[in-house]
Amino acid sequence: MAKQNYHTIIIGSGCAGFNAADWLYDLEVRDIAIVTEGINMGTSRNTGSDKQTYYKLTLAGDEPDSVYEMATTLFEGGSVHGDTALTEAACSVKAFMKLVHLGLPFPTNRYGAYVGYKTDHDPRQRATSCGPLTSKLMTEALENAVKRKGIPILDQYQAVELLTENNQIKGLALLNKADGRYRVLRCQNIIMATGGPASIYEDTVFPVSQTGGTGLALEAGAAACNLPEWQYGLASIDFRWNVSGTYQQVLPKYISVDESGREYEFLPDYFESPHEALDMVFLKGYQWPFDVKKIEGSSRIDQIVAAENAKGRTVYMDFRHNPTGLAFEKLSEETYTYLERSGALFGTPIERLAKMNPKAIELYRNNGIDLYREPLKIAVCAQHCNGGIAVDVNWESTVKGLYVVGEAAGTFGVYRPGGSALNATQVGSMRAAEHIVSVIKNSPETTALDNTCDELWADASHEFTPPPITYAACPEDANATANHVTIQKRMSKHAAYVRDIQEMRQLHEELCRRKKDFFEKNTIASDEELPNLYKYYDGLVTQIAVLSAMIFAAENMGSRGSALVKGAAIDDGQFKDRVVITKDKQSFFEPVRALPLCDDWFETVWNA
Repeated sequence: MAKQNYHTIIIGSGCAGFNAADWLYDLEVRDIAIVTEGINMGTSRNTGSDKQTYYKLTLAGDEPDSVYEMATTLFEGGSVHGDTALTEAACSVKAFMKLVHLGLPFPTNRYGAYVGYKTDHDPRQRATSCGPLTSKLMTEALENAVKRKGIPILDQYQAVELLTENNQIKGLALLNKADGRYRVLRCQNIIMATGGPASIYEDTVFPVSQTGGTGLALEAGAAACNLPEWQYGLASIDFRWNVSGTYQQVLPKYISVDESGREYEFLPDYFESPHEALDMVFLKGYQWPFDVKKIEGSSRIDQIVAAENAKGRTVYMDFRHNPTGLAFEKLSEETYTYLERSGALFGTPIERLAKMNPKAIELYRNNGIDLYREPLKIAVCAQHCNGGIAVDVNWESTVKGLYVVGEAAGTFGVYRPGGSALNATQVGSMRAAEHIVSVIKNSPETTALDNTCDELWADASHEFTPPPITYAACPEDANATANHVTIQKRMSKHAAYVRDIQEMRQLHEELCRRKKDFFEKNTIASDEELPNLYKYYDGLVTQIAVLSAMIFAAENMGSRGSALVKGAAIDDGQFKDRVVITKDKQSFFEPVRALPLCDDWFETVWNA
């Protein structure tokens, strides 16, 4: 008989999920398993950027830095709890060095110092990178560590419900994607590492294989925070990838093509001079996320691209040809100096890209796009949710025993330094594992670290009742896939980087109605469609919560961060006094917790 009971179950096979399992094992919690819809799915294995960034404490050079300074940077992003910021800063080196010991090729100078560079919203040079596929390398290294230890991986199992009793985790229900059968597992803890809510938008740079699972936690009663806070920016859409950093800094030509095939070089129409436009393109490399504070600066590029799309045109970045009128000496000092120091004051955009970042070209070539021969189709896309399920400094949610790590956790606020998400995957999953161990050691009522759960818990299969599924040859108005795509389109149009309060209210009301009879009204043709049906439901639950928070934020704060609210003024506050929380379908403000002032006297900490 297959094992039915575990001490702790990890949902997700990205760098956060694998890290959680690896830490638990090393801390002698061995009665664990990883559940995954597909071991090769998810964002961390399938996404990146021109040089994907990992953000940690400065470890090279003569520039001063400290744990508290890094925490201050994270905290000043706005709507971030101070204790969470301090934890992510304090644990960044420990988490980073584990990856180093697993073989991640982060660059060092000749003396072994881990050199860094500045990223967006970063006052120091804390950023580092292994190249475009940093998170993929992290995931593979951690997966290898997990497999060497023989940690069970239940592949092709989809979590469809978290089982709770008195607001405490007691198990989860799974769908076997291979045969459509259900399986119920008992456990004391769940570490949810399902990634961000990738399926709520049509225009998204999340990989197609990333589905998310935020709705699982919401349905289990977990509170969420900062759901209005996202990152939107330019991305390629035939192959989903952020076109940040070097892709912009080599100054590609922006063109759009209408339905008759006529080509336009449109940026000069929106600026007083071609070189003003090029300086804004260059800044998009540093300032990739759309930001209402930069709508007269680099974020004009996002708005202009969207305006061209609204005309029915398809927009491309063309690396084969220089923008019209390019003269390096007429660029701003910042743009000119960067290209000069990079040895790139020459040639075409693709030649400059080959000089500055050849791996960025190779990345697209490996995915069927030759930047030497064809332009790159782009749009303004959702890339990262800065909010998520609310967690404490141990990454435990408001449901006891439910830990949420990685992008599924809401540890970020309005702004965040680029690369801080990768640090959060490692710190959060490590902290969750450490807390689970501390609970075991400090509570005599908790099961021991060894494999004893099967003796304590009986079969729990009766604790899950599948919803009634409607099978039919699907008419278009009842087809689950068609309904899902329609809602995604409306979310992208009215509830993304430009938001319309009235449209969001109407959509929220409609989605609440759809949820009540979702499984009766959304038909599928066969069991093969069952996994997608559950994903559509999870997305619907998440969309309702996101819309609730967005409407509340738009009505009370107006435009801020990544969202331009139609008809609303820009909130230029510091965002230090409130966090938007969604719980029981209600949204409200919660004051942020300040940065803790710690007593770091060594003898005191040692004795404690």
